[in-house]
Amino acid sequence: LCHIRLPFKDRCRSATRHAHSPTPLDSDVVTHTLPAAVLFDMDGTIVDTEPYWLRAERELVGSFGQSWTTQDGFALVGSGLALSAQFLQKRGVDLHEDDIIDRLTARVLQQAMEHIPWRPGAVELLRALNEAQIPTALVTMSMRPLAEHIATSLDFTAFQAIVTGGDVENPKPHPEPYLRAAETLNVQITDCLAIEDSPPGLASATASGAAVVGVPAHVPLTESPTYTLWDTLAGRSIADLTNIFLGRTVTGSVQA
Repeated sequence: LCHIRLPFKDRCRSATRHAHSPTPLDSDVVTHTLPAAVLFDMDGTIVDTEPYWLRAERELVGSFGQSWTTQDGFALVGSGLALSAQFLQKRGVDLHEDDIIDRLTARVLQQAMEHIPWRPGAVELLRALNEAQIPTALVTMSMRPLAEHIATSLDFTAFQAIVTGGDVENPKPHPEPYLRAAETLNVQITDCLAIEDSPPGLASATASGAAVVGVPAHVPLTESPTYTLWDTLAGRSIADLTNIFLGRTVTGSVQA
């Protein structure tokens, strides 16, 4: 565990870019024991980019004369891009796996460069964590160009580490992505809290040993004793994260 009075530079190895000078927490939060780091999934959790992926997949499959439905797209939510590429190959996309990944990523990035669809409460929570000097990591199965575009689009350092699908041998639902994030931040994974929106992501985060919050977007999430469900990040605070972290032995509830 870590307390907010610990120097920020001692709790993570490096930042993606320089942050604005942090401001101290309110006195009612300073006394809490906090997670050592908060680890965020990207697509569907902090940004609503799943429709971007669906459009990219539909266009690519359509270019080979085949059809692609919303159900097809949402069946892949949270999966590694290699698995998605293999699925598209079975649906008639006659391209190498890496070419499929590159084309999908480029199309989604093109859309994200026009507009980043932040999910409600995501920016506010990231800003609060930055001001509180609590390390954060972006843990996504998307490729680095897209992840870095999202991570560096705000006017503060939203993440001190980025782990992408290209950085791990085993994608979600394997725990490696979250274990890698904790290692990069130089913290114990059991001292971290992870936030996810998909079944594969939740499986990855819970298997890693982190405390976990599920925030569904396009894919329903079932209740489980291994994580807590929130309807949204809107209105959520560091105190809420701390309560989940400290009460992890009684998680599994749905909190509106």
